[in-house]
Amino acid sequence: MDDVPIRDESIRLGQFLKLANLIDTGSDAKELMIQGLVTVNGDVETRRGRQLVPGDVVQLGGAEARVARA
Repeated sequence: MDDVPIRDESIRLGQFLKLANLIDTGSDAKELMIQGLVTVNGDVETRRGRQLVPGDVVQLGGAEARVARA
């Protein structure tokens, strides 16, 4: 699992997926979430705008990334 630092208190899920290099574009995030392929802390997440905070773990396919403080 990779720790991906953010500079603010929180970050939107769609932005974090791009920052963590799990997707290429924001439109990719929408489609993958509709298909139920993105989880946050083990739960399927369908909201691109969900706010993530340090410690949250995002999984897409076999890749995992944890939100970390900068």
